[in-house]
Amino acid sequence: MSQPQKGICAEANLHGLFLLFNVVEDDPALIRRQLARILGLFDHYDEEHYEAMVSGVVAVGSNYWLELYPGLIPIELAPFPDMHCGDRHAPAVPCDLYIQIRADRADVCFGLGMAVYELLKPYVELVEQVKGFRYLDGRDLNGFRDDNGNPRGLRKMDVAIVGDNDPDFAGGSYLHIQRYRHNMDRWEQLSEAEQEVVMGRTKADGVPLPESLLDSGSHFQRTSQAQDGQPQEILRQSMPYGDMQEQGLFFVSCAASPKPFTRMLESMIYGDDEGTYDKLLDYTSAETGAAFFAPSVSFIKRQARGS
Repeated sequence: MSQPQKGICAEANLHGLFLLFNVVEDDPALIRRQLARILGLFDHYDEEHYEAMVSGVVAVGSNYWLELYPGLIPIELAPFPDMHCGDRHAPAVPCDLYIQIRADRADVCFGLGMAVYELLKPYVELVEQVKGFRYLDGRDLNGFRDDNGNPRGLRKMDVAIVGDNDPDFAGGSYLHIQRYRHNMDRWEQLSEAEQEVVMGRTKADGVPLPESLLDSGSHFQRTSQAQDGQPQEILRQSMPYGDMQEQGLFFVSCAASPKPFTRMLESMIYGDDEGTYDKLLDYTSAETGAAFFAPSVSFIKRQARGS
């Protein structure tokens, strides 16, 4: 299999920087070369600051893909699935490029982010920049762990990386990102027991609640089963973000197919046959959403050379 980008299956870090760009340059060959140079920056910073566990991801938006790589497209690449039901909305806000930088040092994240931006600045407009951080022992700002159910070890590759079913894009990954904004004031009005019912897990250790206490509208139920009852496996690479006025989660899904994410989102927004939706959405809302494909390292370098 072609070499996946390191950041897809990387272990959790203390700091993250998520950059979203739209391209204003008309020459796709130039952009292809810049993306390959960004991979070189990732390698350089990883070697210079090996103790910081640096990793990165370069991903191309579904709407921009054919402009950048005409004639070549991953078989399942599609726009972000905009969904709306009642006051629950998963909006689509497409972007051309997504750059993910993570490290165990904030200064390294910043330095690498600046180096990436200097490479791209003449050819793009910066749409959004989000600084993520590890909260406590890997929890969302609501106090619950976000990575419960994440695949471990070699299973990560099976879940997140495209295999030989799409040989031109083996080693790549389908990414979906959403920036959620939490209503922390409303959430903190709930008791711990009430929060656990919403989440479907214990707050202390993330263990699923017993059947007698498990609500069909809990976040655990709605994200672990889709409307067809099948478990939906994705690799989450999300991180909390926030300041004194606004807090939330920058959600990142990596998968070998976009179907698990789409089914999971349908289950959250639309709910089951009785309309039981994800009750966590009463306390947080998605403000952005975009679909990307992160090609293998060899694909990016080969296309930059024009071969």
